[in-house]
Amino acid sequence: MLPQDRLPDDTGPNGVRRSGTRRRPRSARADTLDGSCTAAGPHPRPAPLGRPSAGTEPDPNPNGPVTRRRRRPTTPARPARRTLWVFLGIGLALTLGACSADELVDVLDAIVVELDGGPAGRSADAPEDPDGSDATSVEEGLTATEWEAALSDLASLPVKGRAAMTGYERDAFGHGWIDVDRNGCDTRNDVLARDLDDPDRPEGCRVLSGILDDPYTGALIEFVRGEGTSQLVQIDHVVPLANAWVTGAQQLTEEERVAFANDPLNLLAVDGPANQHKGAGDAATWLPSNRSFRCEYVARQVAVKAAHDLWVTPPEHDAIERVLDGCRPAA
Repeated sequence: MLPQDRLPDDTGPNGVRRSGTRRRPRSARADTLDGSCTAAGPHPRPAPLGRPSAGTEPDPNPNGPVTRRRRRPTTPARPARRTLWVFLGIGLALTLGACSADELVDVLDAIVVELDGGPAGRSADAPEDPDGSDATSVEEGLTATEWEAALSDLASLPVKGRAAMTGYERDAFGHGWIDVDRNGCDTRNDVLARDLDDPDRPEGCRVLSGILDDPYTGALIEFVRGEGTSQLVQIDHVVPLANAWVTGAQQLTEEERVAFANDPLNLLAVDGPANQHKGAGDAATWLPSNRSFRCEYVARQVAVKAAHDLWVTPPEHDAIERVLDGCRPAA
């Protein structure tokens, strides 16, 4: 004990002499939260009891330091899965050196398109029309036979809630495009050749160019294969893979899911930005801006779901039913 830390002796009420040793206030110790000192040295001389030192403020926390909650560090936003997979695809192709320029374009196109609005993807916006008209109205309908078939397919589908997205990944539906009809060409090029006008296919399989009369927007789009241009035309799953996963595809075998992902009935060549905007949306959250195609669009969806033993959610069922009501053929 230092001499200056000893207080003068005094006498208690009963005449008993006592000597006091004053402990420094806790707020003046070196073990406070910020570890700071208030005097020139690490152990400043304490003021006499009952009055503060000259030029100093009274201790605002005589019972000890105030515990402050530490701010949780902000976790940097994870990069978008879409961008990550694109760069992984590029790195893999360049590392292996096994892809030509055209093959690399095909790989990138499959990576971007086939993410198909998975779990990390955003949900599609609800259908709306810029002119404020009824989002389910159409300008053209189906034939009587097509309309009746669509109603029959819709009536045959179970109506249930969505299953969990747990376990979803693109590879659950196979690794990219395959040759379904065994004609030597993958499904993507077969769909391009089917949906493009004047397709240029000099080698028999790979489509190099053509004109798309886009069913989703009604626009004419020139397709030219190459980096930066192939993405203008993408192959869309009319029933998205992620939507299929939560409406029954989890219960299918791997072989059945591969068949679903490569079913020509479920595939359309469409405008790239419109396809990206759709994401994994169903008919309750997204419809083509081209209203004249909406009847055929929902008719395809119910036909695909009926063919692959999938179900519809209640909002999806009601949205499809409203569209089909507007497709009723004239008597």
